[in-house]
Amino acid sequence: MAWTSPMTAVAGSIFTAAQFNLNVRDNLNETAPAKATAASQFFVATGANAIAARSLLSSTVLTSETTASGTYTNLATVGPVVTVSTGPTVMVMFAADIDNTLVNGASSASVAVSGASTVAASNNWRICRDGLAAGNKIRFGATHLFTGLSPGSNTFTMQYLVGSGTGTFDAREMIVLPC
Repeated sequence: MAWTSPMTAVAGSIFTAAQFNLNVRDNLNETAPAKATAASQFFVATGANAIAARSLLSSTVLTSETTASGTYTNLATVGPVVTVSTGPTVMVMFAADIDNTLVNGASSASVAVSGASTVAASNNWRICRDGLAAGNKIRFGATHLFTGLSPGSNTFTMQYLVGSGTGTFDAREMIVLPC
């Protein structure tokens, strides 16, 4: 149902149930509170006079795991992973405790997108531990705005790589805010 144009009241005229339903009830059913289907939803404009409900979702993997891969890869416990209905723009916040077995060994984490869209994990929006002595685990976090996605069901997955040595990643978190 689309928002209907307002009715003009005229003194002395009869206001029928059909007019009320069309001009008041049906318009109220197009508001955000009427469209909400779950707690904590928020709404984004999807076009002129159109809204869609969105939910902020998160995922956490506490398991400490390692990789020696020089290309972005999944760890033994994949993720964190979040699948959510999106529009073309999504803000992703991600963080992890990161270490490396080598002095100055670089370890990185990034986010890939699959589903309605395909975007490889990239150094352009990575978090990276580099230039530190081995055994200095540090928490890193970043926010990246993905644009130009295909609207629909998209899956966001943290992936990992090292420049050298073996990277250790734990307390991995991701929050996805679809727009």
